[in-house]
Amino acid sequence: MTRGILKIIFTGEDLARVRIASRVDELWEMAMSLCRLQERGGGPAMTGWRRQVRDDLAEAGLLKAVRETLVPLVPVKAYFPDFLTPPEGQAGLQHGIDALADTPPSRVRREVDQLRPHVAVPATLDDLARGNNRSIRALAGLTRQYCQIAFAPHRTTMEDTLGRERARLARLLTDHGVDAMLAGLGPSMRWRPPVLEACYAAGRYELHLRGRGLTLIPSSFCRDAPVALADYGLPPVLIFPKLRPPADAHLDPDALPDLLGTTRVRILRCIAATTGCTTSELARRTGTSLSTASAHAQVLHRSGLITSTRHTNMVIHQITRLGTGLIRHQTRPEPSLRGAADTHWERALPAWG
Repeated sequence: MTRGILKIIFTGEDLARVRIASRVDELWEMAMSLCRLQERGGGPAMTGWRRQVRDDLAEAGLLKAVRETLVPLVPVKAYFPDFLTPPEGQAGLQHGIDALADTPPSRVRREVDQLRPHVAVPATLDDLARGNNRSIRALAGLTRQYCQIAFAPHRTTMEDTLGRERARLARLLTDHGVDAMLAGLGPSMRWRPPVLEACYAAGRYELHLRGRGLTLIPSSFCRDAPVALADYGLPPVLIFPKLRPPADAHLDPDALPDLLGTTRVRILRCIAATTGCTTSELARRTGTSLSTASAHAQVLHRSGLITSTRHTNMVIHQITRLGTGLIRHQTRPEPSLRGAADTHWERALPAWG
């Protein structure tokens, strides 16, 4: 397929309405990860994730259903139906699943028909293509199960990586303005006011925001080129690659966990990766309870490693210079993970289809 170009045209009003996703959108990650399952490469971490998720899906008895239902709906570097990634997914997985299950049959029929020029829609999707309500609800259920299996071991890391990317963009915005933030989205994008340009796998596409703003969604599984919704009328979003895939991140082999404890280190690093983090966000991103996150944050605050400031009914935690210095002093360079065995495994990996 010839590589195309995406152009997003801003107005002055749109520049004031750019926002960065505050949590992982698992339905977008579902769509992006299905593309990764159909490919090879991406480094040893992605190769290991592919192998693990296939094994886990097979063990759960879902491998055939995913192959026959989800994979055909999300072809690599081509159009896929917008109803798979409803905006409600930005509020959490369950909200997105509920919206997917409630998709009007007429919309499902229309968007599956739009898929046909790009790929052969298999007979296993006939009921869905006709807008059968039972099939739509079954698709939503399968999507939930896929997300639970594919992302369960990585949710904390995905949230942590999102926090780092969000903090990076927020610093660009606060220190240098919205132009610098848009210019810093990544090497695959170029900001030429008032147009954001990017390589685009699905051909040439122009998106005029017309005052609606744009939601930026950093993704763990998006690779190379960003992705946008096909329907101009939907709330505009831009999905683009994060700096690292989810399985690349891990606790550094240092003495900090011995000093503070593993959970407290995770909470400290989570705060360091943001410009300001609430206790609820800490709990979600580190996979702990609200009371546990609060207790550890109080200890870190009393130790001078973070500040904790109350705003109405929220407490905002921020890293101090002492906390930043402690983390930087203990962090070691990440060693290379690639070796002959990894390369051999990628060559030997059976094709997804």
